[in-house]
Amino acid sequence: MNKEKLIIFDTTLRDGEQSPGASMTKDEKIRIAKALEIMKVDIIEAGFPIASNGDFESVRAISGIIKDSTVCALARAKEIDIMRAGDAIKPANSGRIHTFLATSSIHMQHKLRMTPDQVVEAAVNAIKVARRYTNNIEFSPEDAGRSDPDFLCRIIEAVIAEGATTINIPDTVGYNMPHQFGALIKDLIERIPNSDKAIFSVHCHNDLGLAVSNSLQAVLNGARQVECTINGLGERAGNASLEEIVMAIRTRQDVFPCDTTLDATQIMTCSKLVSGITGFNVQPNKAIVGANAFAHESGIHQDGILKARETYEIMRAQDVGWTTNKLVLGKHSGRNAFKSRMTELNIEFGSDDDLNEMFVRFKTLADKKHDIFDEDLQSLVSEPLLDSETETIKLISLHVCSETNSSPNASITLTINGEEQTSEAIGDGPVDACFKAIEKLTKTGIALQLYSVNAITTGTDSQGEVTVRVEKDGQIVNGQGADTDIIIASAKSYINALNKVINRTGKTHPQLGTV
Repeated sequence: MNKEKLIIFDTTLRDGEQSPGASMTKDEKIRIAKALEIMKVDIIEAGFPIASNGDFESVRAISGIIKDSTVCALARAKEIDIMRAGDAIKPANSGRIHTFLATSSIHMQHKLRMTPDQVVEAAVNAIKVARRYTNNIEFSPEDAGRSDPDFLCRIIEAVIAEGATTINIPDTVGYNMPHQFGALIKDLIERIPNSDKAIFSVHCHNDLGLAVSNSLQAVLNGARQVECTINGLGERAGNASLEEIVMAIRTRQDVFPCDTTLDATQIMTCSKLVSGITGFNVQPNKAIVGANAFAHESGIHQDGILKARETYEIMRAQDVGWTTNKLVLGKHSGRNAFKSRMTELNIEFGSDDDLNEMFVRFKTLADKKHDIFDEDLQSLVSEPLLDSETETIKLISLHVCSETNSSPNASITLTINGEEQTSEAIGDGPVDACFKAIEKLTKTGIALQLYSVNAITTGTDSQGEVTVRVEKDGQIVNGQGADTDIIIASAKSYINALNKVINRTGKTHPQLGTV
């Protein structure tokens, strides 16, 4: 029996980026978009073009590069938004406009200050404007999970009649229970006279930890598109996790009447790429992509696995891209071997200069660390390339002293706008002393919100990957750094964040709208 297709709509580059500190540069977004395309994601929501010039340029650039996936741009139900989105997707081989308007009483009354009649009129007009640019139009009644079902039927029927081809039902605040949400999807499809003229979709948030459950219930009740993100990245508690949705449906084909065409063997590559770029580490016990997802410690479990994998594993690690750490390169490896392996990892370089700088970094790492694994190579790319125009602050040298019964102290030398400066500081620990020494010189007045350390591979010579999140004047940015010396990695991450703050490359979240 032929299964129906479930469309996978990835919104990592749009909703995922709304996670505070998860801002990505245009080049980083392009890298993720290419990885999603290789994974055969059906639709890539590339951004919110009206939000900023940077978002517009990113969506436009991705539209010109991606050929096999549909590129989608988000827009409020306002003509200026839709025109901006339409211009952004013009280069796309296949483009979609996704427009939305709130439909719950609380949103219409307190946020929009519009009557239900006005909301219906604005939604219909938004579809009319979007049709100037594409016939692939998605409409979302924001906060549908708390909206009156009768009003949802009314507005959805109207936008389908005007030309909307996908209707997305979002649980915007993660409020719904799975049985309720599934019943809502079934009710809408059955009650709306022209529901057969559109594909029904869902977009669930994880505030109560139910995003995946709600999405799967929706699929069982007729939804044929799921909006999700890599690693469940997203606003507040995040979105439905792409990897969990895909593997739940693929593993339980006895339950689901549909399947995806996604290449699941690319899941781990995408997970690591998104984690490295955003600095949002994956928890070890995260389903599918967590470090412990296929680890077995219990003696009973280990015995069963050795006798027959199926005793305790319902899917194979290889099916989602897990492989053993692969030793690929060493200090004697040449430039061509390095480039070739990076290509195998789907890592491309914008120019020969970028390749040369990355190769220098590789050689430096190889002098410190004898065994270079794929994870090490991926971490090299996650660390930003030096750019004289954006690197206001550069690390020259760092000396830290930490011993028992004595306060740690740090001495650091930086170049700031090309001028070399040195500072010393005492702290509660070596990292604290290092950060205080940096702040003495830079005087940025930033507030540190998060400090996180992650070992890239196993062994005492593993690189430490440090992520910091800082805030200044409402701007939140992440900084990243990696090194075999964890203190140096910490300094790199802090300086990376400072450069973003100074050059205003971070992204504020004005909440122009969310789905």
